[in-house]
Amino acid sequence: MHRLRALVAFPFGPRALATLLYAVIALPLALVGCVLTLVGLLLGGALSVTTLGLWLIAVTVRGALGLGRLQRGLARRLLGLEIEEPEHRAGAGILGWRRVLLSDPGGWRAVACALTTPFTAALAFAAVAVGYVYGLQTALHPLLKQVNYTTVSDGDGDGSVRRVSLEVFGVQLDSWPRWLIPVCAGLLLLATASWLLRHALAPHRMLLTATLGPSEEDRRIRTLEETRAQAVDEAVATLRRIERDLHDGTQARLVGLAMHLTMIRELIGADADRERLLAVVDTAQGNAKQAIADLRHLVKGIHPPVLDQGLDTALATLAADSALPVEVVTDIGARPTPAVESIAYFCTAELLANAAKHSGASGATVRVTAHDGLLRLDVRDDGRGGAAIGAGSGLTGLLTRVRTVDGTLTCDSPPGGPTVVTVELPY
Repeated sequence: MHRLRALVAFPFGPRALATLLYAVIALPLALVGCVLTLVGLLLGGALSVTTLGLWLIAVTVRGALGLGRLQRGLARRLLGLEIEEPEHRAGAGILGWRRVLLSDPGGWRAVACALTTPFTAALAFAAVAVGYVYGLQTALHPLLKQVNYTTVSDGDGDGSVRRVSLEVFGVQLDSWPRWLIPVCAGLLLLATASWLLRHALAPHRMLLTATLGPSEEDRRIRTLEETRAQAVDEAVATLRRIERDLHDGTQARLVGLAMHLTMIRELIGADADRERLLAVVDTAQGNAKQAIADLRHLVKGIHPPVLDQGLDTALATLAADSALPVEVVTDIGARPTPAVESIAYFCTAELLANAAKHSGASGATVRVTAHDGLLRLDVRDDGRGGAAIGAGSGLTGLLTRVRTVDGTLTCDSPPGGPTVVTVELPY
């Protein structure tokens, strides 16, 4: 039923009309851009022995970049296709501007896009012709037939006029019962026109994304820059938290311990009674125990000592301390690196805490596999769902932590649940 609903849709809804408008605009725009780019490259190549040829090629590349910007804007507004703008270097002076354009990979990808988009745009235009134009024409055949005449000779040369009917496999569709055939066929074409156009635009979308967006190398560099900056910010925040906890908690208790030790010395020197001396000793002992507990808590937040026994043991301990009943299933071959184990541990802790606080779940399952240099962590709960990355659920921070080791994090949480968060970490 869902597939049938996706196949048959109203062809004149806002989204369908926006896609139709894009398909109609894309082909003329692609043809004009292709001709201008091709002419510029040919003239520039013919004149490349002179300075004018290099300038003409640079201007052509610049024009292709402008055309690519226009195509990205149209695709974003009419198709809802978001394509990141590639980064371009800036040249110093007019000669630097020309040198940057001639050596810019993004500019030459835009040139390739300008030369090839007419082929993919033509496919979408053909889908418009078949689904919308021919479908509408066929559905309105009975009405169009009433006003469509042609003058033919009837053999007597009197120039009589007769109506032209639609003929299919030798059958004249010239009466109302037979008119139902083209009407139904036309309505079917119209009903599937938006589906047909959407799939016909798939190669065009792929071409625009591949040629007008940043390359894989650029994306990789950008991701590394972002994760490095986020990792630095997270490290600074962690150091400030540790400093604050040491200053406000552990340091204050150690100062109190020192004061009580001083009081004990003074009481011993003054031959104070035994009960008073024991009370001060008990207070000092309590401060010492609390300071040790605070230090253990701080160390656990940096690197849980239980991880030294292995990730499976650490996750079992974490599940035992969780507010939810948690089932842990592990299949770990070669032991991952300490950094990967630590990330997997903290991700599990955060996800279980989220499930206990926000999802209303009655239980959770943690599955971990580590083979062939890839650790996969799945945390599933049977809560109400609706979790999303960037929606204030803490998943954004986990994604930042995961990306520091080139990992990925995905969240599948439909309304009503269940929620499944998958973390993949190479090691």
